[in-house]
Amino acid sequence: MDNTGLSLDRMRTFVRVAERGNLSMVARELGIGQSTVTRHLNELEEAVGVPLLSRTTRRVTLTDEGSRYYANCLQILRLVEQAAEEARDARQAPAGAVRLSCTAALGVMHVTRLIFEFQDKHPDIRVDLNLTDERIDLVRDGVDVALRLGPLADSAMKLHALGESHRLLVGAPTYLSVHGRPQHPADLSRYETVVMSNVAGSDRVVLSSPDGTSLIIPVSGKLRVDHGLAAREALAAGRGIGPTHLWLVHDLLDDGRLEVVLGDYRPSPIPLSLLIVPERAAIARVRLLVDFLVAEVSKLPGIRPS
Repeated sequence: MDNTGLSLDRMRTFVRVAERGNLSMVARELGIGQSTVTRHLNELEEAVGVPLLSRTTRRVTLTDEGSRYYANCLQILRLVEQAAEEARDARQAPAGAVRLSCTAALGVMHVTRLIFEFQDKHPDIRVDLNLTDERIDLVRDGVDVALRLGPLADSAMKLHALGESHRLLVGAPTYLSVHGRPQHPADLSRYETVVMSNVAGSDRVVLSSPDGTSLIIPVSGKLRVDHGLAAREALAAGRGIGPTHLWLVHDLLDDGRLEVVLGDYRPSPIPLSLLIVPERAAIARVRLLVDFLVAEVSKLPGIRPS
């Protein structure tokens, strides 16, 4: 194998082409000519000795060998970046970017404000905040840290359990005054429910009774939404009853725009976790943000130790 083509520049070009699937787009991003991008790829493939990319007139895709090589390149480039950053951190105050991904509604309602507080303490650290409910690949998308609600599949990420997000059933006074208050969980099937279409099992509500018994009640509604903030607006507007996280509606409960329904019966809490790319965990600015989030997120309404 000829190693002369295995430069970090060629690896970076290859990684961006693998992620973008378009040579001209990568050329614009890197500020180089498309011919240079092509030359980097050709030299890399020649050095490795196998085709890494399959090219058509419209799209560039990874070969099987390219997929494996891409994953290894990501680790190499991350380690190179980490080594440089740790050397800088040893001589000066932490600076640079941290990429944080967060569940969308939680990010809008609370985490954005927390980031303001963090940057007031560490003005040289830039935070790139990505709000999404999708289960993204942290390494592939260049994310350092992710806040996630819900159970997590097996992961190579470093996991920090922040606790559980407690939920309750709520409805607007305007809706309850017209339709009456349910007296027993079984009554819920006769009420309009604001349904989260992107949540598995949203056609039923699972409640824990005071004696610990689980009750499963089928529900339905004429309004289905795929975002927590839309559910919040729908509940406040009196479009029905629904289970919701306390942190999402605590202010509406405080000012009387929502009321708790069937307070003795609670939907099961949802795990809240912090995922960290292991190779990034030792970088000073990442560690500072992680420590800050661990301390502050636990203070949010309804977040309790597991």
